[in-house]
Amino acid sequence: MQFSQRAQAITPFYAMEFGRRAAELEATGVHVVKLNIGEPDFGAPPAFLAEMARISDGRPMPYTGALGITELRTAIAEFSRDRFAAPIDPARVVITTGASAALLLACAALIDPGDEVLVADPSYPCNRRFAESFGAQVRLLPAGPSSRFQLDAPAIDAAWTDRTRGVITASPANPTGTSLPYEDLRALSAAVADRGGWRIIDEIYLGLKDGERRSIAHDDPGAIVVNSFSKYFGMTGWRLGWMVVPEPMIPVAEKMAQNFYICPPTPAQVAALTCFTPASIAVAEERRALLQHRRQLVLDGLAQIPSLSVPVAPDGAFYVYLDVAATGMSASEFCDRALSEAHVALTPGKDFGDLDAERYVRLSYAVSDEELTIALERLGEFLA
Repeated sequence: MQFSQRAQAITPFYAMEFGRRAAELEATGVHVVKLNIGEPDFGAPPAFLAEMARISDGRPMPYTGALGITELRTAIAEFSRDRFAAPIDPARVVITTGASAALLLACAALIDPGDEVLVADPSYPCNRRFAESFGAQVRLLPAGPSSRFQLDAPAIDAAWTDRTRGVITASPANPTGTSLPYEDLRALSAAVADRGGWRIIDEIYLGLKDGERRSIAHDDPGAIVVNSFSKYFGMTGWRLGWMVVPEPMIPVAEKMAQNFYICPPTPAQVAALTCFTPASIAVAEERRALLQHRRQLVLDGLAQIPSLSVPVAPDGAFYVYLDVAATGMSASEFCDRALSEAHVALTPGKDFGDLDAERYVRLSYAVSDEELTIALERLGEFLA
């Protein structure tokens, strides 16, 4: 069987590879602390689960409109206004099958073969894979500790060429957990707009950010802003996300969604209305505080291990980007040995780009305090 060049060019997602190896170890009776995957351990809000049970009574669950049910689009617009200081027209909200489908639709709508797209290095690998799948020439722009691992307007201005068509960025970001100050994000978005470029702003972790949380969706109505139920609401497996699109893109997104996947999952859409009640928001905020507590637990524990350092403290998401250079091991070797010898699964930096990829390791603290404490003890003993 001859596979496409696209399929052959895609590299493994090492976070998942280490997850597979961790599962193989666990099958032999070994306890592995899995800090390689960015998945909250608390699951969906109780009200969502109760509603899913209630509507799973055999009633018809027909296709919805490709853009999602009106009630949910309205609820998301109100959530954006109340929580993210970004009032938006519900007509601009597109419900998708997870944030991945939002990125798929956006890239399909915006990219022609040969277009240059600017992306931060490091960054979440799947974002650039979507762009490459539609023929983009993705250019990774180095974004190190001095810029909080984030792109900014000066970096965009310096990198833009006649072939550049757009930018994909995230704040807060995976794998670093760092965000761009809001005014800097506005400046970045304006710099792209001034050049006639499109911009996809990934706000999947915005709900988990420290301090003020503001979405760019209102201040830049020309941006495509992607979000998800997976992180703030803990609904990873339910595959429900959304994006806020410019008004001219609404019919384009609808047409593509109709052809790509018909509509988002109907039961998940109906039950997701319960996520925006005061009780469910309170649950989500409690979990946000829990993740902040876990972050501090991890940072305090890592500070006790001399050969590990955190060049930029995260302020969102649930990741720490570790510098392992002082161990004398590459990131790949460190992750291999941490799994096989200390039974702690982590993700090497090569998953996220080229810049110092063998220097950095991503740690996800989206697990219990007990598991984090065990992992820190094991890593300390391993490196001692």
